[in-house]
Amino acid sequence: MAGQMPIIQMHGGESVVRKADPDSGEVVVELGGACAGCGISNITADNIKMDLMMEFEEITDVRVKVPSAGDHGSSTVEGGRGGELQYGTEDPGHF
Repeated sequence: MAGQMPIIQMHGGESVVRKADPDSGEVVVELGGACAGCGISNITADNIKMDLMMEFEEITDVRVKVPSAGDHGSSTVEGGRGGELQYGTEDPGHF
């Protein structure tokens, strides 16, 4: 995921790890900022999944949450302390 951060930040997006369970190998990453409603956020999500699973053999499941298009701005994830997010109801195909 660290490899994706400069690209995400360059485009006004944010990302934060919301959950990392060492027992189950599950990781939940949340995208925010300009990632909300971005047409290529599904590609970013797939790249994050691949990067994490290739980098850490202990990771078995990666979920990437992308907020709905109405949630723009850095306050959506602000260093993991962000505000309330409203997730879209359509399946973006990357969970």
